[in-house]
Formats: sequence, structure tokens, C-alpha cells
Amino acid sequence: MIFNLNGHFVDGEQAALPCNDSAVLFGDSLFETLKAQRGHIEFLDAHLDRLELAAGLLNFPCGRAVLRQALLACAERLDAPVARLRLTLSRGPMAGLTLPPAESGHFFINAAPYQEPSAEERQQGVTCAFAPNRRVNPLSHLPQMKRGNYADCLYAADYARRKGAREALFRSDNSLVLEGATSNLFIVQNGTLLTPPAGELVLAGIIRRQVLLAAEPLGLPSQIRPVSVQELLAADEAFLTNSLFHLLPIARVEGKPLDRGPWTERLAQGVARAAAEGQAERPKNS
Repeated sequence: MIFNLNGHFVDGEQAALPCNDSAVLFGDSLFETLKAQRGHIEFLDAHLDRLELAAGLLNFPCGRAVLRQALLACAERLDAPVARLRLTLSRGPMAGLTLPPAESGHFFINAAPYQEPSAEERQQGVTCAFAPNRRVNPLSHLPQMKRGNYADCLYAADYARRKGAREALFRSDNSLVLEGATSNLFIVQNGTLLTPPAGELVLAGIIRRQVLLAAEPLGLPSQIRPVSVQELLAADEAFLTNSLFHLLPIARVEGKPLDRGPWTERLAQGVARAAAEGQAERPKNS
């Protein structure tokens, strides 16, 4: 594993935070998880766009040029063919509830080899379970962000693992399916691609955006609208997206088999081409 603290490579023993750091005390941090293939970071600018937007909304220090340089340096140093990079922003040491000055902020990156999903998972699909808890947003007046306060997703993901499922799916009180603990959700129904709208409880995922872009040249109409649990279970096909595995078909939800179709693979090929070509179109509000 590679560690980078504020732009400097450090060993594991030096990769530590003080006990009064905002990330430690309150989970008050922002993060992005990025994928690198042979030194190329996929959709880097789209990730930095999202991070910069969140930092501006929450008054986090965020030096984009420095972060970009550090991420590229980490990717260059990695010798694994596929790697996972985690970038975290923190406000720094805190005394009480008073936010520290901007110059106290810092960032750290850890990077390690990433194991791609197996060929069986790609072909046969994965199992999902409904999360027993709610998707929450402590900043309900702001869009969902990748914040260090990640307890709802951690609990849901652990629940899914204990049930033998790959992913946990959050539902709303009125039986709408929202997203996964670590993924966005898509279904195909009657020849139309559907995904829940990003906003207060659904993250505007990087690959989510790329799937919507890939659908257009394939002639697949898309709609961003609420998706019910019943629609998911009756879908012609369904899949998950995130920045590491891109697209994974869903084989079953809570033991119920889901139908399979051709669009997941076709869209996956389009996203893979965009990732390889470095096409990081800026995400749009949706």
C-alpha cells in the first residue's frame, strides 16, 4: 500500500492522524475513491469536480491542483495493473466545535491493488439485500456527498455481507429504491433505462453519469425518475454502478431472481471505452 500525506509519500507508521483531527473526532471529512489502470486514473477531473463542489458547500480547504498532482504521483508509483486510490480531505485538529482555520486542513491518499470482480460475477450477476436501516443525510438541505460520516453505509454493507449478498439497497419509507451502500442503481424496463434522481439521498455517481452518456449513442432512451421496489423486482434487467467495478448485473434481490438482458454488457463496454480514452465529461445536475 502507498501512503501520501499532503503531497509527500510516507511509510505506514507515519501515515497517522492526531486524535483531535476532525476526521477522527466527528467523521468530518470528504473523500473520493478512484480507480487507476496502468497508471491512468479514470475520470479524474469528474472526481475532482465533485470533490470541489462538496468542499465549497461545506467550507473545506481544497487545493485542486495540489490534489491532482498528488493523485497522479500515486498512480505513477503503483506497480499493480489495477489499483484503488482513496483521497480524503480533513479540516485538521479541532478544539471543541469551532472549525479550524483553512490552513489547518490537510489531505491524505492511500493506494493499493484492486481485485476486479470475478468473471462469474460479471456474467451471472450478484445478489443484493435490502438494507435494514435508512439512508440518511445529516445535511438534508444539501445534495448527498461523499462524507466521512459513513455509518449508514457501513452498517448496511456489513448487513449484506452477513446475509451473503454483494450489496445492500436502501429503500425510502414509501417503497422507493434509492441506491446501494456503495453503488448507484439502474434498471431497464420496456426498453428504457431508469435510475433514481440524485439529490438529498442519492449520490450523483461518476459512473452513473457515464452510463447515462453511454446510453444515448446506443439508442437506449433514459429517464431519471423515482424507481419503486416493485419496478426493480419486475425489471427486464438491473445493475449496480460504482467507480471501481463500473457495472455489475443484479442476479437476485432478497432471494428473488431478476431477469437478465443485453443492455448491461453493452453499457459496460461504452463506459470502459470512455474510461480508457480519458473522457471525463463534467457531471451535470440531475
